[in-house]
Amino acid sequence: MTSMSRARVARRIAAGAAYGGGGIGLAGAAAVGLLLAEVQLARRRVGIGTPDRVPNARGLYGSTLPTAGEAPLMLMMLGDSTAAGQGVHRAGQTPGALLASGLAAVAEQPVELDSVAQPGACSDDLDRQVALVLSGSGRAPDICVIMVGANDVTHRMPATRSVRHLAGAVRRLRTAGAEVVVGTCPDLGTIERVRQPLRWVARRTSRQLAAAQTIGVVEQGGRTVSLGDLLGPEFAKNPRELFGPDNYHPSAEGYSTAAMAVLPSVCAALGLWPAEEEHPDALRREGFLPVARAAAEAASEAGTEVAAAMPTGPRGPWALLKRRRRRRVAEAEPTSPSGV
Repeated sequence: MTSMSRARVARRIAAGAAYGGGGIGLAGAAAVGLLLAEVQLARRRVGIGTPDRVPNARGLYGSTLPTAGEAPLMLMMLGDSTAAGQGVHRAGQTPGALLASGLAAVAEQPVELDSVAQPGACSDDLDRQVALVLSGSGRAPDICVIMVGANDVTHRMPATRSVRHLAGAVRRLRTAGAEVVVGTCPDLGTIERVRQPLRWVARRTSRQLAAAQTIGVVEQGGRTVSLGDLLGPEFAKNPRELFGPDNYHPSAEGYSTAAMAVLPSVCAALGLWPAEEEHPDALRREGFLPVARAAAEAASEAGTEVAAAMPTGPRGPWALLKRRRRRRVAEAEPTSPSGV
């Protein structure tokens, strides 16, 4: 499928989400039926070995940094098992901990990490999660990171419904004053024990959803990062190192790879990234594109960021596509965790 074709499909899904449509699927009905049957078999194959207990990474990171009397930055994780960090044993190995420690280092300011992410969640659970985030009497988080979409594919949630819930969550968080970065649906076609023809269907389906998610998020004022690195080429080349014990959830190294992809966008959303890197670099094939085209390109290349850039024009909303340099995030434990 060409980039323009992928863009048209993504735009159609996003439009269906915005206007209440629900009949646009991610793939043909026969393919989705096959996907469901094969996923049930794959789940039995890969569901062994995952730690039931997700490490509690909530707490303060960078507590030794000077505060000048200011409150710590607040980072909130939302989404599914990927956002929660299922599959690793230590809090410092979760993506939330990696992002919090990296953000504290860049901002030179302590970061308070919290999470409402739920293993097994689909995008429709974001309604509940956002309500939890906004139910407190204090200020909204400075930055919210959402990782969601894989379960939508395996549970056959219509793409329009999936994007509608995600876009609604981003809108509510942005209205409350939080910046939002979304790690889009990873490439499920690279799970080691998923075989053909499911592998091809899963790759096409997850990339279509990722592109549609990007459109919905950017139109609500958030920005996205393609998580192809999470279950993408690096996993296919080195599955024993980058997958966890169950061969489905990422290992500590896999989560570090994902955190490296997301951290620059988190910092940029908070105005902490170097100003010179906010301009498109032609040598890295960055630039301003119609949002649907940017979304399609990002879904095909891991670590690519898409953010709103220009007012709507004759070709629709425009976006800035960035291929940010990834920097390794050191593993860290919270200095004063709120729980164990």
